[in-house]
Order: sequence, then structure tokens, then C-alpha cells
Amino acid sequence: MTEPLGVILAGGLATRMGGGDKALLPLGGQSLLQRVMDRLGPQVGDMALNANGDAARFDAFGLPVLPDSVAGFPGPLAGVLAGLDWAAGQGAEAIVTVAADTPFFPTDLVQVLQDRAQGMAHPLVLAATPRGEEKTKSMSRSGLIRHPTFGLWPVALRDDLRAALEDGIKKVVIWTEKHHGREAVFPTDGGDPFFNVNTPDDLKTAEALA
Repeated sequence: MTEPLGVILAGGLATRMGGGDKALLPLGGQSLLQRVMDRLGPQVGDMALNANGDAARFDAFGLPVLPDSVAGFPGPLAGVLAGLDWAAGQGAEAIVTVAADTPFFPTDLVQVLQDRAQGMAHPLVLAATPRGEEKTKSMSRSGLIRHPTFGLWPVALRDDLRAALEDGIKKVVIWTEKHHGREAVFPTDGGDPFFNVNTPDDLKTAEALA
């Protein structure tokens, strides 16, 4: 499998942080976005940022900024589609997405996703972690907790995804299950690698982890 491109998803509204750009929040002397870039960069080819609004606020990071092509903030699938359209223009076969508010994701994320995609006609794999005592809406039938903003996505299915979004599908797993997507399991022995910053308290926790 050829090296995928990386797309950082920052197109959400950050309502639990009071709005604004979570990606630009400081964490240990760096922005969340810079930490995510530093972690993703060695794992992929080129990178781009999915974000809406004035792209100039991200000029300092030197990334192409990809707005959603579907109106109404329909969720992360719109960011995935923007990334797939960009990657198609680059001649790439696949992208890996990560969330801009999750600074501690695995340094082998891409390799593990690609390994799990072996044998698939169209590589479509979501990151997952083992379930503890908690139950979440993103739990799979196998009892894993899926992390739908972290995945490997095939450029070949971008038009199918566009049609799904136009039909009103917003939930990631509805679309991935339609295409027999797989899950790549990451260990949580050292804590949740997909811990994300949703609230001010989460940011304090991230500061301690950093």
C-alpha cells in the first residue's frame, strides 16, 4: 500500500469549549494543532487541515486548509470528504484522518491502520480501543470503542461518500459498515491514546499529561 496523505480534522464548532478554534489552544508551550502535526507528519506524506471559516488564521502552520464542501456542519464525514477530494488532486490512493484536539494519538497509528487493511479492495479502517466498564455510543458490535475521527479512508469511495452526505447520512459508522469497514485495535495500557480535549477541564488534564 502506498503512503497515505494526512488530514487533520478541525471543522467542528467546539461548543463545549465555548466556541472558537480548539486547535489553536496552547498545550505545554505549543498549540494543540502543532502537537498533532508533529505527531502525524512522520507517519504520512503531505498533510492538510480541514477547517471552516477564514483560512488565514492558520497561515502560520503552512498547511492547505480544506473547508467542508457540504453545508451545515454535518460532522466529521464532511471533513473526510474534503480530505479525499484534496488527495484525489494529489494522485493519492488514501488518507489517514486524525482529530485536531487529540494530541497523544499513537505514533504507529498509520502503520497499524494499514496492516489491518491488508486484503481489502478499498482500505477502510477505523481506530478502536478495548472497552472498559464504560459504554459509549461509538461502541461496535464486538465490544470495542471506535474512534471515528481516526481512520484510513480510500479515495476510490469519495463519490459514494459525497452521495451519502447528500442523502443526510452523518454518522461515520453507518457509512463505514455499509462498506465492510474494519477496526484496528490500539492498547490502552498506558492510558487512552485517543484522549481528546472537549472541555476546559480536559485541557487541564492534557496539560498534566503533556
